[in-house]
Amino acid sequence: MPDTADKAVRILLLDDHALFRESVSRLLSAEPGFDVAAHCGTIAEALEILRRQSIDVVLLDFDLGDSDGREFLRLAKKQGFKGRVLVVTAGVDAGAATELIRSGISGIFRKHDSAALLAQGIRDVVAGKVWLDQEQLQIALRSAGAPPQESRTRRFTQREHQVLSCVFEGLANKQIAGRLGVSESSVKATLQQLFSKTGVRMRSQLVRIVLEQYRDQL
Repeated sequence: MPDTADKAVRILLLDDHALFRESVSRLLSAEPGFDVAAHCGTIAEALEILRRQSIDVVLLDFDLGDSDGREFLRLAKKQGFKGRVLVVTAGVDAGAATELIRSGISGIFRKHDSAALLAQGIRDVVAGKVWLDQEQLQIALRSAGAPPQESRTRRFTQREHQVLSCVFEGLANKQIAGRLGVSESSVKATLQQLFSKTGVRMRSQLVRIVLEQYRDQL
């Protein structure tokens, strides 16, 4: 991911409503540190753009007419895309939300929220945070089914559990440190322990793997 202080965040907007994507593109282009590299209305166009350009964040509409965002995620991953994906949608049902989260998206943003909030959401996911509200997380937890039995033998420590709960709330390291009364370096060390224990490298992956294998510990 780029250092947003030195390099603009390159954004691809995939939405099948031209008026919406053109409006959002203009709004985000006016934000400091953002570069709307391209916007398009189909998965095929988006995949071609990803082959030709370096993209940091894809803003992905869920309902794409004949297909949906899950198909894009599958094909983009197969193509080797390593950037962040923030789903921007008018609504998504519980089952689809669970699939999206487990696919490794960085968050779900609701279209009825403000443009300013969208800009903040993009900055947060670039910084490694997860943009999910508690309602979305609870729906995902209820929809995901029972965790594998073997996860019950790999318990989190009390501190790991505390930090993980804060990650699920979308808190940054500094905010977690303030809430728990510890140093920011201590929070970073605990996150590294969680990454090592679960075999992941970033927060969105951590959320996904916990939903899949460690739900009994939340």
